[in-house]
Amino acid sequence: MTLTGRTALLAAIGSLPVGILAPSWTGMLAVNAPLSLAILCDYALAAPVRTLRFTRSGDTSVRLGENAQVHLLLENPSRRRLRAVVRDAWPPSSWPVGTAQDASRHKVTVPAGERRRLTTVLRPTRRGDRQAERITVRSYGPLGLAARQGGHRLPWKVRVLPPFTSRKHLPSKLARLREMDGRTSVLTRGEGTEFDSLREYVPGDDTRSIDWRATARQSNVAVRTWRPERDRHLLLVLDTGRTSAGRVGNVPRLDAAMDAALLLTALASRAGDRVDLLAYDRRLRARVQGRAARDVLPVMVDVMATLEPELVETDARGLSAAALAGAPRRSLIVLLTGLDAAPIEEGLLSVLPQLTQRHTVVVAAVSDPHVDRMTRSRGTTEAVYEAAAGAQAQAQRHRTAEQLRRHGVTVVDAKPEDLAPALADAYLALKAAGRL
Repeated sequence: MTLTGRTALLAAIGSLPVGILAPSWTGMLAVNAPLSLAILCDYALAAPVRTLRFTRSGDTSVRLGENAQVHLLLENPSRRRLRAVVRDAWPPSSWPVGTAQDASRHKVTVPAGERRRLTTVLRPTRRGDRQAERITVRSYGPLGLAARQGGHRLPWKVRVLPPFTSRKHLPSKLARLREMDGRTSVLTRGEGTEFDSLREYVPGDDTRSIDWRATARQSNVAVRTWRPERDRHLLLVLDTGRTSAGRVGNVPRLDAAMDAALLLTALASRAGDRVDLLAYDRRLRARVQGRAARDVLPVMVDVMATLEPELVETDARGLSAAALAGAPRRSLIVLLTGLDAAPIEEGLLSVLPQLTQRHTVVVAAVSDPHVDRMTRSRGTTEAVYEAAAGAQAQAQRHRTAEQLRRHGVTVVDAKPEDLAPALADAYLALKAAGRL
């Protein structure tokens, strides 16, 4: 090859788009004209990227911790065989740390005029919407020395739902509900308005339930049993303020509160009660209202998916006003919040009389098991100080809970994994006692 021809060839190679040359060959171009010609020919024989056609399909929602599959149908309408690496760009939180690069790239060979389906498996690590916008394709020549690169915009969204891990407790809670409802041989002492049957008095029964006329007709004292009432109204209030952003173990407080709310929703809707949801900090973040029993749980799961804590102090008066507006008649209001002394004493206690005057109120909070471990620390000076700090935090938490109880509030304070079943038990106890 003449000097002029070699110069022209190098100039042509230098005009190629940045990134199409294999890195191991870039330093050899100026001294090896045959290799340069091979690279140029390889680039010319690579299948074009712009004419490729893509179609998306697959999952649009997934529970946190589970896998979702999103499919790409790739069609090669050109006359050249496509040898490519396809990158399906999703946010990093779509996979566990360290696996995103391998999961988002696909090596594929598509003969001219044919199609291939590529599957990207997502395993999101956070709730909310995960969106993919762009597909990047690097098409290599037959020798793998050079490549064409380009992108296609093809949006797709996968909503990551709360995991609802507490649903494993639902069968046992429904069994207890059936006992209360009189579907089994076990009768409860519920104070509902629908008369169920008479039975013999046992120590501990409420004397107001004694049926004196029936007692006069027989030798034993008879008491009335009541079928727990249905069609009661529950309003679940999620505090999305700064205290909900704290993490207990690996779980944000808000996520633990959501899990408890979902179990209570599933249980109450099966019991024939109506359930609404309110999420509030300084403004209304979400609302679910007036849904049928069969629809309320899926709607709540979908609404909760995009809720995130706000790093602001919750407006207790605004929250109370929103709750009262959402519960125009007597209801069970379940407030899922924290038991930190300052927010309770400076905010919630001042508005509690407005809520308890018309409604039954339950406050459910997530406790930190690390504090319990701190109180058991011994052996060193540092451990003793840690135990004292833990004991002080526990004592303050107990005082706050006692203040709420003096206002007629039922307090549920439990670890993240125990909060959902504990709240369900509190609901069943209130129902059995006729306080709904």
